Amino acid sequence: MRYVIIGAGAVGGTIGVRLAQADRDVTLVARGAHLDAIRARGLTVRQPDGEATARLAALDRPGDEPLPADTVLILTVKSQDTAGALAAWVDAPVVGGGTAGERLPLVTAQNGVANERAALRLFADVHPVCVWLPATHLDPGVVVANGYPHPGMLHIGRYPGGADDTDRAIAADLTAAGFVAPVRTDVLRWKYGKLLSNLGNGLQALLGRDIPDALVERVRAEGVAALAAAGIAHTSPEEEKAERGDLVGQRPVDDEARSGGSTWQSLARGTGSTEVDHLNGEIALLGRLHGVPTPVNVAVQRAVRRAVRERIGAGAFPLAELQKMIA
Repeated sequence: MRYVIIGAGAVGGTIGVRLAQADRDVTLVARGAHLDAIRARGLTVRQPDGEATARLAALDRPGDEPLPADTVLILTVKSQDTAGALAAWVDAPVVGGGTAGERLPLVTAQNGVANERAALRLFADVHPVCVWLPATHLDPGVVVANGYPHPGMLHIGRYPGGADDTDRAIAADLTAAGFVAPVRTDVLRWKYGKLLSNLGNGLQALLGRDIPDALVERVRAEGVAALAAAGIAHTSPEEEKAERGDLVGQRPVDDEARSGGSTWQSLARGTGSTEVDHLNGEIALLGRLHGVPTPVNVAVQRAVRRAVRERIGAGAFPLAELQKMIA
């Protein structure tokens, strides 16, 4: 199969370069200075055991030629950019007739749980991935991937449920690229578990590493309560820890630990948007639908949006101000 990585940032860049190293056909989709750097110098992935640079085809949108019928689209943009990416690719023509939305598998390797429903409105064949892949993208043309001894664990299945031969074929390629890639018929249960872990991303983006334990506990407790009220199953931290075992940990790269998670990176890079409304906002939505108060998650949403609007740097939001917003 041929892979088109739509969003060659931290997650997409790591997956793309590793697949290329395993002799898979890979095209990267990026934009701006990052795209320019990839075209000029290739994409470099720095890892605990060294770095690799891949010179790969790089686009900012579908090209003029029809996509080969054996293409797999891997969507790795952040959730706030999903709608634009889906619209850009859904009507891309495919060799032999038809469009990408009609004929090609779309893999959603993204945080949050709203992307799959959005994708299924346009694409007939959607495959969610629960992403455990500690990586950072701050500089054009460079991704830092701290996962070790494997770069990441990528659970894959079908949406809304089940698994098929496409999942198994993609998982085999990801395994050849060095990832741990379990095929799961209940992949959404894993994604909802990951969502609960991601609720702390906004807190880290706002406060840096010095986050009061009580806030971490409250933001997750609201999430657990909202999922319970909605009747949504999710994995537990104990189950996730047992699944990862010693397979995916984190090690420094060039003596530097990972800087911060995906929301922190958006603030640090000044991208002008974050995924907070698809993480903490998902819990706010479920809470409102099912009568569960979620004041901490709502405050985190508001505070991150304010940080973007007022250009407050990653980790520089006043704790007292956040606490006032919660109260």
